[in-house]
Amino acid sequence: MGSSIENIVVDCADAYELGRWWSRVLDVPLSAEDQPGDPETLIELGDRNILFIQVPEPKTVKNRLHFCLRPDVPRDEEVQRLLGIGATLVDDRRRPDGTGWAVLADPEGNEFCVLRGAHDDPPRL
Repeated sequence: MGSSIENIVVDCADAYELGRWWSRVLDVPLSAEDQPGDPETLIELGDRNILFIQVPEPKTVKNRLHFCLRPDVPRDEEVQRLLGIGATLVDDRRRPDGTGWAVLADPEGNEFCVLRGAHDDPPRL
């Protein structure tokens, strides 16, 4: 018998604000119990959760673990939406043939990838 992952934890400077930002990215609400200033904020994703926990130290190096997002819209459209709500482009790995991905960072500098979306052709590269 093995273990299962219940929470993926993101250390951050402001748990509520970063949780709120990721709530917009994922189009999933924060837990109804979360309030501004809370040291922990939760996004429930069915049987797995993303838990944002406030820590005193700042982020200093590249993430060793990150999210890879598969959008419901074309990848480039999602990249533009995320840039518009406060993400920054870290590394553009999109290729001229339409394959590849974009590496972005959230408002606190945590890197994540945006893969090709369900409506891209070909959709899974």
